[in-house]
Amino acid sequence: MSVDFDLTDLRLFLHVLETGSITAGARAAHLSLAAGSARVLGMEQALTTPLLTRGRRGVLPTAAGLALVQHARTVLQQAEQLRLDLEEHARSRKHHIALIGTSAAIREYLPDALGDFLAQHPLVNVSVAEAASEESVQAVLVGSADIAFVTERPAIQGLEFYPFVVNRFALVVPRGHPLVQDACGRVISEALADGCDVVGLPEGSALQDTWEARAAGRGAALNYRVRVPGFDAQLRLIERGVGVAILPEDTAQRGARTMAIEVLTLSDPYLLRRLLICVQRLSALPPYTQSLIEQLCTAHRASLAGAGQTDRPGTA
Repeated sequence: MSVDFDLTDLRLFLHVLETGSITAGARAAHLSLAAGSARVLGMEQALTTPLLTRGRRGVLPTAAGLALVQHARTVLQQAEQLRLDLEEHARSRKHHIALIGTSAAIREYLPDALGDFLAQHPLVNVSVAEAASEESVQAVLVGSADIAFVTERPAIQGLEFYPFVVNRFALVVPRGHPLVQDACGRVISEALADGCDVVGLPEGSALQDTWEARAAGRGAALNYRVRVPGFDAQLRLIERGVGVAILPEDTAQRGARTMAIEVLTLSDPYLLRRLLICVQRLSALPPYTQSLIEQLCTAHRASLAGAGQTDRPGTA
């Protein structure tokens, strides 16, 4: 037995029983009598059993017809609910952009520009994930993220890249910390902080994991007094003498204006990095994603203009 009824068949059958005749049922289903009769006959042939008892006063359902009525009503109700749900989804549908990137990009430089963009685009939702540059590049290459914010160091072959910000990292210590005296106003090496108590970011944070890996390469193990979820919490704990942290210099200097902390410049060249926006192909992205990238790049150009610098996009 092969049963292949469509919604029109089911609606027709219910109309036939509600009106008591195939003629009236076909009319209610917006079908001709010939088309209605053919559909009913086709259902009976597919089931190899009569669905209707035909008489002078109209039609009545057989036992099989009564079973079909129950199932037809259920199927049509589900189909109507599906239509309503999809219409509701269409009315309230949101576009989505998946972002991934380094701690500095996600925590320090993205929020203001992203906030402005979302305020201007109420139908766009954004998901944000934090990862090291290499992992972020791979996420864009395989399509699990639309935009990556990475340093210029990792291989980005096959991606288009656009300048985002120039990011310098600094060591933040409590006011009067011994390293302040050691520095005497000069730059110091990151290695000097390896032996200090550390106020860290959570495990998996790109910034924290990178410092930990570099320390391990120098034969040191960072001593975490505590790990906290963000830069603001780090600064508050540093102010209370809990430990030190490496943070984006912009974040650190902003905190130093109101907090009892000191910001030490680090000499290591890898702590001065250009952050890039990476995508597979800008022209292939949806318009709203292109708009976000343009807004981020515009903010970057404005900051460079204020510093008298220029920068241009490229392709790796």
